[in-house]
Amino acid sequence: MKSTSISLMLLLFSTNCFLQNVDINLLKDLNLNRNKSLDPTFRTITNSASPVSMATPLIIFSVGMIKKDSILKREGIYIGETFLAATIISTGLKYSVNRDRPFVTYPFIDKAASVESPSFPSGHTSVAFSTATSLSIAFPKWYVIAPSYIWAGAVGYSRMHLGVHYPSDVLAGAIIGSGSAYLTYELNKWINKKRSQRHDEK
Repeated sequence: MKSTSISLMLLLFSTNCFLQNVDINLLKDLNLNRNKSLDPTFRTITNSASPVSMATPLIIFSVGMIKKDSILKREGIYIGETFLAATIISTGLKYSVNRDRPFVTYPFIDKAASVESPSFPSGHTSVAFSTATSLSIAFPKWYVIAPSYIWAGAVGYSRMHLGVHYPSDVLAGAIIGSGSAYLTYELNKWINKKRSQRHDEK
């Protein structure tokens, strides 16, 4: 029993070391071999995450108000709820995990953007993917889905290009953002179903 526990601990330790090596090696390739002339472009992309994610639901809701379109207003609220959910989850995880930024642990990583919070997960990637996924659910057309995910993917890549996130941070952010959109959608569907049932019972 004792030998099994030791073997399991050694396996977990070696797996963690392997994954950490993959993480930093991939980041090193992306960051140190990057085209530095593209840094301003990727800083613009990375800085677009929060403004675009906040403006999108506000614009959709405002258009719904102007047109008196209840469906557009509902979609605007849904996308806004998704943004809030992704922000709360990613921020909570950041300070719970409290992972150092890659350039802190590995000084050879070239930091090309200003950051203050812990590393895991990527909040920029989280809100970008929450917006892309909720937009795609609300408006399931290729001309909405394709640009949304291209932008979200570019935000995620920009965090590694600029040396401020590990690939695992970005992957986790994408999962949290997309998951927040799906969970919020399902929760709203369940709430609306309950409301409809109560209305039918009256």
